[in-house]
Amino acid sequence: MQPVPVSLLHPVSRTHLRTALIASADSSFRQRVSEILTGLRWQVREAESGAQAWGEAEFNLPEAVIVDTWLPDLDLAEFLAEFKGRFPQVDLVTASGSAAEESPRGPYRQELLYALRRSQETDTAAWNTAPALSRHDAAQAGTGSQTEIDAGSWTGTGQTVEMLIAPEKDTGAIVDLSQSGQSQFSPSESSHTHSSPSRTPSVRMELVGEHKAAEHKSIDRLPELIGNAACMLEVSRRIRLVAQRMTPVLVEGPTGSGKELVVEALHRLSTRSRKPFVAINCAAIPEALLEAELFGHTRGAFTGAVQGRVGRIESADGGTLFLDEIGEMPLALQSKLLRFVESGELQRVGDNETVKVNARIVAATHRPLSEHAQTGAFRADLYYRLAVFLIRTPALAEHGEDLPLLVDHFLKKMGRDEPVKRIDQFAMVKLAAHGWPGNVRELEHVLERAAILAGEEPVLTAEEIDFGHSVN
Repeated sequence: MQPVPVSLLHPVSRTHLRTALIASADSSFRQRVSEILTGLRWQVREAESGAQAWGEAEFNLPEAVIVDTWLPDLDLAEFLAEFKGRFPQVDLVTASGSAAEESPRGPYRQELLYALRRSQETDTAAWNTAPALSRHDAAQAGTGSQTEIDAGSWTGTGQTVEMLIAPEKDTGAIVDLSQSGQSQFSPSESSHTHSSPSRTPSVRMELVGEHKAAEHKSIDRLPELIGNAACMLEVSRRIRLVAQRMTPVLVEGPTGSGKELVVEALHRLSTRSRKPFVAINCAAIPEALLEAELFGHTRGAFTGAVQGRVGRIESADGGTLFLDEIGEMPLALQSKLLRFVESGELQRVGDNETVKVNARIVAATHRPLSEHAQTGAFRADLYYRLAVFLIRTPALAEHGEDLPLLVDHFLKKMGRDEPVKRIDQFAMVKLAAHGWPGNVRELEHVLERAAILAGEEPVLTAEEIDFGHSVN
C-alpha cells in the first residue's frame, strides 16, 4: 500500500534518468525513498543487504547509493569503507543524510538528501497508511497534475485505510473490521471520480480519527510484522525488549500466525545476529531419530551410523537455537533437553563425554503448553525454563483491521516475479467475511490461488477468492 507514484502522473524523459541504488533490509524504507526519487526522475534499484548491493553495483554501476543505518549481513562502517574503495566515483550517502568519508559530492546530492528528508517524515508503519501524493506534492515534483484518484475505503480501529483496490464502476464499499474479526458491508456513496481511463487506477490511503496517537504507537513496529493493531504492536514491543538478552523465549500462537517470523526477528535484533540461526521442527522428525538430530552421535552409536555427526544444538553454538513445535517433543527426550537448558552441556548419542554449547534457546508451539504442563503431557520443569519470557502471536481474527495491509503486502510479494495484481472491493469483502482458521498463512495461500485463477487478468475478483472447499 503506497501513494500514487509520481512516475505514473507524468512521463519521465529518458534523457534525464539517473540511477540510484537503495540498500536496506527495511522494505518500507526502500519504498518511501524509491517513490520520491522516481518522482525526481531517478531510476531506482533496491537491495536487501550489503552483499546484494555490492553485487548490484558490480553488475550495473549506479550514480548514487543510499545505505540504511544498519545492514543485516555486514558491518556498516566496513561496508562503506570497502565500497568507497571499490567504487570511488559513486556518491555514497547513508540514511542519516551523511556522506561516506571522502565520498565525491555528486551533482544531484541535494535531491538525495531531499528524498531522505521526505522519507523520514513518516515512520515505517505510518507509511503503510500514508496519504496519497497530493496535488501540491505533485506540483512540487514538477508535474502539476490534477489527476483524481479512485478509492475503495476500509474502516478499522481509529482509522480508515483506502488501499490498492480496483474500483467497481463508480461505487465504493466500506468494510468495518472489528477486533473480533467480524465484518459488515454496506455500499458507500458514489465517489464521482474522473480518472483518465488510460491510467491504472490507484487508491489513496488516509488516516482518520486519532491520527497522531496512531502514528506514535506505530513507531516501534518491526518491518517483518505487518499490522498496526494493538496486539501486533505488543508483539514488536516484546521482541525489542528481550532480543538482546540471553533469556529463553517461548513463542505461542495458532498455526499460521507468524511464529517463525517472530523468532527470526529475535535473532536479527540480537547480539548473535552474525552467528548461526539453527531451526529444527520437533514434529517433523521421527522420535527414533530426533535425539541424534538434536544432540549428534558418534560413529556406530546405532545401526546406520557409519560416521559421527554434530547435532543441531551444537551447530548453533554462539547463535540461536529455534525449537519449533516443542510441544510435540517426546517426554523421554524432554528430560535430556532439560539438562542442556540448565547446564549448557550435552552428550552425543554413544559418547560419554560432555560438550559445552553456548546457544540462545527460542521455542515455539501452537499448543497451550502451560495447560499441558499442569496435566503432565509436557514436563513442567522444562516448560518453566523455556517460558521465561512469553510472546504470543495473535490469530488473524484478533487483528482483522490489518487485513488490507496484509493483502497489499502479499500482492506485492507475489509481484516480484510477475506483474502486481490489484484486488476489487467485493473480493476484499469476501476475504473480510472469512473466519481464517489458518490465519495469515491461509490468507497468503488464498491470494496466491486467486492470482493463479485470475490468469492474465490484472484484477482479482470475488470469483477468484477460493478458500479451498471442494468443488461440486
